[in-house]
Amino acid sequence: MSDETPNQLSVTRYIAAPPAKVWDVMAHRQEEWWCPVPWRVEIDEQDRRPGGACRMTMYGPNGEVAPQDGIFLAYDEGRRFVTTDAIVGDFQPAGPFMIGIWEIAPEGEGTRYTASARHWREENRKTHEQMGFVDGWAACAAQLAAICENERA
Repeated sequence: MSDETPNQLSVTRYIAAPPAKVWDVMAHRQEEWWCPVPWRVEIDEQDRRPGGACRMTMYGPNGEVAPQDGIFLAYDEGRRFVTTDAIVGDFQPAGPFMIGIWEIAPEGEGTRYTASARHWREENRKTHEQMGFVDGWAACAAQLAAICENERA
């Protein structure tokens, strides 16, 4: 957390794979790494452009169903994508929880992956922390890394 973004939570991880490989898995194979096992996600719609729909549904091991609807705020091919749940559908306001930022950058022979959640209010950040942000998002980063590091480029 930085002084400029006091309500931000972040997880970062070095992945021993080239950025192109990490991006491909990160952006196009989300169903394989997006949720910590035993949860899973199904992509409902992704219109990968600013203002485009970003809709998915997460399913838990005990029958939990958690729709995640929002839009892309940014989609910079090969570098990052940014989503929010503050806007849904045809630019309709929704109860905002966070802005999610998933980004990569070259680092040495591999890639630095960083996932961040920016919250409007401190209480939302605290709630997200208590929900298990660090463990959950770190588990997702580990799942992403395992795919990227264990497959040939």
